[in-house]
Amino acid sequence: MLDKILDAPLSEWLKDTNDKEHIVISSRIRLARNFKDILFTNRNDEESLKKVDAIGKGLLSTLRQADSKEFSNISLDKLSDVERAALVEKHLISPALAEKLLYRGLIVSADGSVAIMVNEEDHLRIQTMEAGLNLRKAYEHAIVIDDAIEAKHSYAFHETYGYLTACPTNVGTGMRASVMLHLPALAMTEKINRLIRSIIQLGYSVRGLYGEGSEALGHIFQVSNQRTLGASEDETIEQLQKIVEGIVAEEQKCRTALQQGDVEAFEDRLWRSYGVLKYARRISGQEALSLLSDAQLGMDMGILPTWKSDVFNELVATTRPNFLSKYAEKDTMTSSERDSYRAKIIRQKLD
Repeated sequence: MLDKILDAPLSEWLKDTNDKEHIVISSRIRLARNFKDILFTNRNDEESLKKVDAIGKGLLSTLRQADSKEFSNISLDKLSDVERAALVEKHLISPALAEKLLYRGLIVSADGSVAIMVNEEDHLRIQTMEAGLNLRKAYEHAIVIDDAIEAKHSYAFHETYGYLTACPTNVGTGMRASVMLHLPALAMTEKINRLIRSIIQLGYSVRGLYGEGSEALGHIFQVSNQRTLGASEDETIEQLQKIVEGIVAEEQKCRTALQQGDVEAFEDRLWRSYGVLKYARRISGQEALSLLSDAQLGMDMGILPTWKSDVFNELVATTRPNFLSKYAEKDTMTSSERDSYRAKIIRQKLD
């Protein structure tokens, strides 16, 4: 199963999207959970880490029965640096979990829609993903997984404060709901920074492609809740849903504005981006994402020739440096080799 997950440019769950404008890419629910009477991961107690690792490895049959999917347990210390980094690029593990440490693991479903990080900041980080704006569906899926685990193993829970977590900012529901969005028009019209400030003032965070501390490469942003104490899961999901719908409306307004401004300059930029993607022999990772963002916008607006609906998401994953190395079956590649191979992959897709 690991080879299938690492080799697939696009997870199965991400192919099923009804967003024809490709603004909302995906929705994710993450639940932070710790087991009762076991020291938290950040205490770095080897005996506790071993206990949690053993619990994780023993969950496979429980998860299969609860979710009717095939699950696999992956010991991350057994993987190469490139393989762990590729899992980060596919949003299955966090950069923190990619560090080569003992007793860290990943429980993942065959379609990649469920990924449970073991011994990250908390004992478990249960993640469920859905294509498009489907927070409610992702949450219901997460609860199925969460309930199945809790039926076997008691969680650290306080009647007043809720689920107890290693970081105080996660205490309460322990839930982070997030939505990944592609917002090129807001970026082009230079309205994105003002929008981000407004979202932060509402108590939500805006991050880049790989979450906390990452850049918004290819005009891809993640919006998530920050508050986990004093607000229920339903309230959090409802509020984030409304915020995302507002962001989508702003992106649509900006797309209309671009068509009503200097149309020739706008179309020239999109066609130039498309031309470089189609014919370039070397492209850096950052340039590729920027050009792919322009090209997807041009296709969404009927200006450029269209490609299949999931090609943008696939190329965003495929053109990342570590996935490229895995795809090329080379553990080490020079910068020039990566740029050449990246350009080749893009040309082949466009053809």
